[in-house]
Amino acid sequence: MTNQLKKIEHIVVLMLENRSFDQMLGFLYSADRPAAVEHFDGLTGNESNPDDHGREIAVYKIKAGDTHTYLMPGADPGEGFLNTTYQLYSTDEPSPGEVPTNKGFVLNFKSAIASDLAKHYKDTIPGTLASQIMGMYTPETLPVLSGLARGYAVCDAWFASVPTMTMPNRAFALAATSQGHLDDHVKIFTCPSIFGRLTDAKKDWAIYGYNRDPLTRHDFPDTQHADESHFGHFRDFKERASAGKLPQFTFLEPSWDATGNSQHPNYDVAAGEQLIHDVYYAVRNGKNWASTLLIITYDEHGGNYDHVPPPTDATPPNDGTVGEQGFDFTRFGVRVPAVLVSPLIRKNTVFRASAGRIDHTSILKTVHELWGTAPLTDRDKAAASLAGVLTLATPRTDDPLEAVMVPVPSVHHPNSSTPSKLDKIHAARVAALPLRSEKGHYEQATPSLTSAAEVSDFIRDRTAAWKEHLRRQRQRQEE
Repeated sequence: MTNQLKKIEHIVVLMLENRSFDQMLGFLYSADRPAAVEHFDGLTGNESNPDDHGREIAVYKIKAGDTHTYLMPGADPGEGFLNTTYQLYSTDEPSPGEVPTNKGFVLNFKSAIASDLAKHYKDTIPGTLASQIMGMYTPETLPVLSGLARGYAVCDAWFASVPTMTMPNRAFALAATSQGHLDDHVKIFTCPSIFGRLTDAKKDWAIYGYNRDPLTRHDFPDTQHADESHFGHFRDFKERASAGKLPQFTFLEPSWDATGNSQHPNYDVAAGEQLIHDVYYAVRNGKNWASTLLIITYDEHGGNYDHVPPPTDATPPNDGTVGEQGFDFTRFGVRVPAVLVSPLIRKNTVFRASAGRIDHTSILKTVHELWGTAPLTDRDKAAASLAGVLTLATPRTDDPLEAVMVPVPSVHHPNSSTPSKLDKIHAARVAALPLRSEKGHYEQATPSLTSAAEVSDFIRDRTAAWKEHLRRQRQRQEE
């Protein structure tokens, strides 16, 4: 069947935070599988993980009436390369060629809870148990994400690009490499990104933060030096969508703080449901709807349980960088939720690519196919395209979320005044921006990280000063 990619003029990507496929969509078709769904690799309810006494802890369904329903799993699970390795192999050092069993999640979550309590971070909700890592959301508790997954397409074999934390995976999504990095501490990636490729192809693009200037702006040289017109807040995205003036490629960030809508564990998942709802309707009610592909996904699994072992046949970027801890980038990360939305997609589609693996660089591959941009590394060159999901010649007019009620949060995060990890990363990025002091030399700032409000104010003020610095630089150059 010929795909309809040529009818797409706009791609919008919403990348949320740190959730596994099973946790968010594993029970999507467990109760009611339409005839159109021939296969779906979800949960049966028989999956389990051993605890520290050898007892098997089975997966279970999170229910709307549960305590802290939308703050599950009750604490921030272990992240990063070593924690992910333990979750998959039940050891920090698997043997060469060893097949992952995905049996280390409960044990690793117990360690994460203990570590949080020992460091007095206070992210852990009192009474949180290691067994809660086996709690899974259902279509009833996540009606927006599930409604779009059923109403359009779900990808049940979309893997994180690398088995580690947020920033390396976000780099793969936009540059097809993390330049060997496996943690979030890198100050800036020095490689080209898809945004530079789009500029070269004379295609417009934009990056929107939710309620502040976007963190992604400071990830790559070709974004940091780009014109101010490429950046904005969520309200700006909604205005452009409504007016039918979306750029060819749009990348959306959630709000990163503990009261925000990123869905990072254990922040409010209901707030993320509202964000997904708002993004969908901004696109759907806008003038570009018929020609837009909306991609909703998550950067990494964040230590949350998934039963599918990640494939070990990933194509390394081969960009001349060396992986930290001896990692060769041939192993994908854990499955993450991924939903594809377009009126050119059939209802109840379970999409798997006919060739290649789907990971974050499949977004890049689709962009390359659509607009002729050049591959960034060998990873996106080898990636599977998403074009095959677009099978309808005539756009649909129905609305799968027409009768859906967005869930309302019931409680607040207990540590909402403390800066989040992404808040701290954002603050570090803007602290390193080149700004002249009153004495005329460049200097970095030292932000106070005491409270979320202080970090937010610092990011706002430092970013504003940097933009004014750039404006004056350009003004001097034009004189």
